[in-house]
Amino acid sequence: MLKLLIDSGLAVGLFGLLTSGVYGAMVLVAAWRFRRRGRCAPPSSFTPPVSLLKPLHGAEPGLASHLATFFTQEYPTYEILFCARHADDAGLATARRVAARYPHIPVQFLTTGEPTMPNAKILSLERMFQAAQHDIFIISDSDVRVTSEYIRAVAAPFADANVGAVTCLYRGVAAEGGLWSRLEATGMSIEMTAGVLVAEMLEGMKFTLGPTMATRRSCVEKMGGFLPMGDYCADDFLLGNWVAEQGSQVVLSRHIIDHIVLHADFWPSMRHQARWMKSTRFSRPKGHFGTVLTFCLPFGVLAALSAWALHRPEMAAALLAWSLGSRMAMAAAVSQWVLREPSPWQSIWLYPLRDGMGFFFWLASYGSRSILWRGEVYVLEPGGRMRRSLPTA
Repeated sequence: MLKLLIDSGLAVGLFGLLTSGVYGAMVLVAAWRFRRRGRCAPPSSFTPPVSLLKPLHGAEPGLASHLATFFTQEYPTYEILFCARHADDAGLATARRVAARYPHIPVQFLTTGEPTMPNAKILSLERMFQAAQHDIFIISDSDVRVTSEYIRAVAAPFADANVGAVTCLYRGVAAEGGLWSRLEATGMSIEMTAGVLVAEMLEGMKFTLGPTMATRRSCVEKMGGFLPMGDYCADDFLLGNWVAEQGSQVVLSRHIIDHIVLHADFWPSMRHQARWMKSTRFSRPKGHFGTVLTFCLPFGVLAALSAWALHRPEMAAALLAWSLGSRMAMAAAVSQWVLREPSPWQSIWLYPLRDGMGFFFWLASYGSRSILWRGEVYVLEPGGRMRRSLPTA
């Protein structure tokens, strides 16, 4: 019986190494395609007026410096709209102070009041959508920072009338340092980017990424505004998905931005990553289920332990070395060819560990339907809807 279990463990481990190896090869091809596309692209002269929509909720570390990067754009005509629940919101106050340093940039400060739907961000987007002056919207999270070419790069694909949405890849940046923050940043940089690149290569873009979601006013109007997204957690996935269903093209920009990791401590970081994984499970259930076959380190460890138990230490060492080396190679390719990280060694050394953690986050995503978001507990429903969890008596 024990021999059968060990043999089964070896078989499962080898199968997982095979599937994750195929996935790794696909990532390398997709990363190389992305790199070559960036080399061949000429600078764009298409510069339509743009409205930047920035939802805010409270103060965050480095918020002022992150917001300032949106006021220093090398772009002829744009406005920035900020929206929070209340006029005395700390994030809105920070935005006012930053805006005062750049009086030449048109700015609006808006509020929504207390949320009337689970995803409070959607109320802010709807409020800004109604107040925006221009017909191309670029929505970005508060925890991102950009270069001065950001708007020009994101707006450029809209020169094609068939393009309805544009999104950006991002580097995870552990601004406060620490192991857990760095591991989360590595997951953002490598795991997320790899999945997006392969998805785009296989079926084209049918979703957007939250740190940057750009779209046309006409596309939002066809959706009935932003309010129909109010019951969903993954509004970024929905925006791109609904635009694609309209028959418009969703474009993955060549421009890369920085996504700042705000969780330096263990438990906040774990909860954030678990919420992200659960959201993916309910938004894309079939694809999420297959994600287990993309992880490499857990299968490598299983295969190596099984080989060791079968008294084959050379085989065990080789299998473990393959699982570590293949993940490091994948991290190196994504970091260098796609994200152009200034210090790629952090991603290269940490990604094998993050790959193993990702497997356990995947397992945990099936453990419950509850998530903690903005201090409140929600329950996820099929299709990605969510509802507030009622307190128990």
